[in-house]
Amino acid sequence: MPRFSVIVPVHQVEEYLAECLDSVLSQSCPDFELIAVDDRSPDGCGALLDHAARRDERIRVLHLATNVGLGRARNAGLEVATGDYVIFLDSDDTLTPGLLQAVEDRLGSTADPDLLVYDYARTYWDGRVVRSNSAPVFARPGPEVFDLDLRPDLLDLLMVVWNKAYRRDFLTEQGLTFPAGYYEDTPWTFPALLAAGRITVLDRVGVHYRQRREGGNILATATRRHFDVFDQYDRVFAFLDSRPDLDRWRPVVYGRMLHHLDTVVSKPGRVPPGDRREYFRRAAEHCARLRPADHRPAPGLVSLRPQLLSHGRYLTYQTVRALARGRTAAARLVPRIR
Repeated sequence: MPRFSVIVPVHQVEEYLAECLDSVLSQSCPDFELIAVDDRSPDGCGALLDHAARRDERIRVLHLATNVGLGRARNAGLEVATGDYVIFLDSDDTLTPGLLQAVEDRLGSTADPDLLVYDYARTYWDGRVVRSNSAPVFARPGPEVFDLDLRPDLLDLLMVVWNKAYRRDFLTEQGLTFPAGYYEDTPWTFPALLAAGRITVLDRVGVHYRQRREGGNILATATRRHFDVFDQYDRVFAFLDSRPDLDRWRPVVYGRMLHHLDTVVSKPGRVPPGDRREYFRRAAEHCARLRPADHRPAPGLVSLRPQLLSHGRYLTYQTVRALARGRTAAARLVPRIR
């Protein structure tokens, strides 16, 4: 049984796949299996994976009969994983050198916690590598092993699955699987963090998160599939319904949801212009149904837009956005004038 199962779902990334695989295969810690899931990729990814598997016995390739999407491709890999810990890696991203050994050292010194969380850096086409804004979270002093009550700031991190190592038995105990649709990381990451009894962090960049010059990011595609975010948060709150012992987290999760819903509709190129009013109506219905009785909006302007969204105030929201863009443009113009 290997120490790590690295699960890589693969779809239309022929240009980046070799670099991704090499970042795993070249790790100084050799005790891993690499499970590559060919999600019916229409390019040459399947052949590249088979070629790599013939050269390295640590690679196991699964070829799916139909394209099932990112979440369910991860599930397919998870079903055959045998490692003590599971790590997910997207196939256009890379692990940083020495990550698995650093994770192994940390796990050994903390008696195999349920979760280990590490940081990431964005890598750009022009060669820039920029660590995430969450770096101070990892440098914060405190106990080496904790639960979320001691470190609620972990809920402020980007809600992704690929910045963590998960104890596989913990995943089995919690029955965690990925749903279909966009934002599939959301109903996985919240329950994992909330349910974990023992968490540790590693103050290290573990993943280089590729930022493409154009295209490649499905979340930057204008489509009604961004409405999936409502179903994903329904799953998060259904999890909380099943865990009365975690009820104290409802206001916190609700607040994080508001900001996520705001991010989805405010990012350009996501919700199609003709569907924005409907998105606001859905958001108002969704928030009214899930809003905890003890929810209190955060003070200041930071919560203004999410609160307007949660009450379906489309026109007021648009006005606030326009004013904010005007102030930003003016702030950029002043130095030029001077």
